[in-house]
Amino acid sequence: MQETSSNLRPHERWAHFRFSVIGPLLAAPPSRGELAAQLQDLAAKKWRRPVSGEWVSFGRSTIERWYYKALRAKAGPVEALKRKIRSDHGQHPSVNPQLIEVLVQQHRLHPSWSYQLHADNLAALVEQQPALGPLPAYVSLLRYMKHHGLIKRPRRGPAHSPGARAAEHRFEAREVRSYESEYVNGLWHLDFHHGSLRVLLNDGRWVYPILLGILDDRSRLCCHLQWYLAEGACELCHGLCQAFQKRDLPRSLLFDNGAAMVAEETEAGLGRLGVIFENTLPYSPYQNGKQESFWGQIEGRLLPMLEGVADLTLDQLNEASQAWVELEYNRKVHSEIGQPPLQRFLNDKNVAQPCPATEKLQVAFTREEQRVQRRSDGTLTLESIRFEVPSRFGHLRELWVRYASWDLSAVYLADAKTGAILCRIYPVDKTKNAEGRRALRASAPSAPPPASPGMAPLLQKILQEYALTGLPPAYLPQPQPPQPSV
Repeated sequence: MQETSSNLRPHERWAHFRFSVIGPLLAAPPSRGELAAQLQDLAAKKWRRPVSGEWVSFGRSTIERWYYKALRAKAGPVEALKRKIRSDHGQHPSVNPQLIEVLVQQHRLHPSWSYQLHADNLAALVEQQPALGPLPAYVSLLRYMKHHGLIKRPRRGPAHSPGARAAEHRFEAREVRSYESEYVNGLWHLDFHHGSLRVLLNDGRWVYPILLGILDDRSRLCCHLQWYLAEGACELCHGLCQAFQKRDLPRSLLFDNGAAMVAEETEAGLGRLGVIFENTLPYSPYQNGKQESFWGQIEGRLLPMLEGVADLTLDQLNEASQAWVELEYNRKVHSEIGQPPLQRFLNDKNVAQPCPATEKLQVAFTREEQRVQRRSDGTLTLESIRFEVPSRFGHLRELWVRYASWDLSAVYLADAKTGAILCRIYPVDKTKNAEGRRALRASAPSAPPPASPGMAPLLQKILQEYALTGLPPAYLPQPQPPQPSV
């Protein structure tokens, strides 16, 4: 396809323009003695500049120089009529090597500074150390920094944090490339997002809710989203269970290093369900870019449609969000994949695992800890609350319990070797115990007490061996006082 003038660089536009001026002379070479007259005619005309569009005229000597340059060109007339590249192109003579070294070191230490802040600090250094040389103009510094990649970068965490420094080094050393899972339900993303729209609670408080969003990497389908008032492990596990029940279990999950994501209940539950989970690197949100892009849809399309609701409640927000994500987002053509997320989710190869029953999901997202049973009353203590142990487990000293820290109403005893759930235990009911309703511990039927066994066999053997030695008695019995006569 032939390039138009709008697709050309400025110096290429000028080359084409110059060729259009002297092109007739090349197409029909003038006879001897006629060149001067034709050059004079061209100099008398008005021409429109190729870049600015202003009307301008060119001198005869200028047009003549263009003509001979094109006539003698070996690589083509247009190539010869391009502007000559300056010999110092790409160099910055106004910035001396000493200033360059200081500027590079300053940017390495403070990559989040603005260009103006770098220039002001460099000016202060030049004032303190005149040996660094004259300070170039701000435009020269700006040009040098942009040309050599000394651009402003967002701060990744605390300035002196080892994790932030490692994230910055990793970002500089490695390229950031997009990726996509090969199969549906092969990888899910999840994250929390602080919404920009307030809701009114029943107690009269205005709060900003927090959205949990879960996306499938391959199809971009939103598996589940729900607004909460907090972003703890309780909310995360609650939303995850709903996503599993809607779309089945994925093979892997990717999320950041938030407290809810690294909670023991979350990691243990995903491990029991056979879901591989990975955390993004610290201070590297670009690794979960699809999730960050989804928040733009929430803030730019969903929430603006709810701005007119005067007394928006959390229930209304969740109902509207569910309807929007199922009937619009999941069914609208995605610009990157060229089809609706729901269509790709249903048609591409799916590697999901079947979702277990609700009760198994709830038990899966629990932590497991060891407790010692009190033999005196058959109880154990968990989170400062005493729980009764069934009588059939009264002989065990160490017990393994499974529970979620946010819900102590459902605590389970687990097998020490297999981890299987044995039974559910309940808090101590002192009122019921006071009425004598607690069952007695199961024990074997009592047998009649045996007869007195006498001296132990070992001591009998020792006495026999001692008697065979022939040694005199080892002690003398104390004489008994005479008994009074009756």
